[in-house]
Amino acid sequence: MEDRKIRILLAEDDENLGLLLKEYLNAKGFETDLFVDGEKAYKGFQNNYYDICILDVMMPIKDGFTLAKDIRMVESSMPILFLTAKSMKEDVLEGFNIGADDYMTKPFSIEELLVRLEAILRRTRKDGQNNSQSVYKVGKYTFDATKQTLEINEEVRRLTTKESELLRYLCVNKNAVLDRNFALKTIWVDDSYFNARSMDVYITKLRKYLKDDPTVEIINVRGKGFKLIS
Repeated sequence: MEDRKIRILLAEDDENLGLLLKEYLNAKGFETDLFVDGEKAYKGFQNNYYDICILDVMMPIKDGFTLAKDIRMVESSMPILFLTAKSMKEDVLEGFNIGADDYMTKPFSIEELLVRLEAILRRTRKDGQNNSQSVYKVGKYTFDATKQTLEINEEVRRLTTKESELLRYLCVNKNAVLDRNFALKTIWVDDSYFNARSMDVYITKLRKYLKDDPTVEIINVRGKGFKLIS
């Protein structure tokens, strides 16, 4: 780990909750900047470096989903955790479609927020200690897990952290089955219903990214998981 503190962008329009979270996270050793609407948060993001963003979905001027899209236009691999007062499946799935690393539904335990935050940071900051290989050939594609890029015919696509992690595990297990529960618990921390739906969304995204080489395919193995064939 680096000596500098982890910097967090916190966008939360409930000032009481926002100040509580900021004080708690700072007490745990983070450096947290609080913004009370999406527009101010985006300006803050443009002017500072952050390691992770915690975004409330329902905010004035610019909502959390719109803010996340704007942030990803600037930094496609920025880890994002959504806070939402809604428990509707559509809202959660929209967040994952944008590329959220995790979400929490209010009211939530502040201790659980810390656990989820640290889990995201472990995933995004680890340096490949579990697998020294970082560059993979997938048919005509070149996938760089460290840079989180997928390249074909000199066209480079930047992947989100979760997209990169999932593709890396598929590459490690190429032409063999990647166990669904293993991927869920390793990348998403737990195998809840929403996380399982999220992984299906990411598998669909990866299939779309790999469609330019017909020899590459991600297939479902019923009752077991997924297999990358190339």
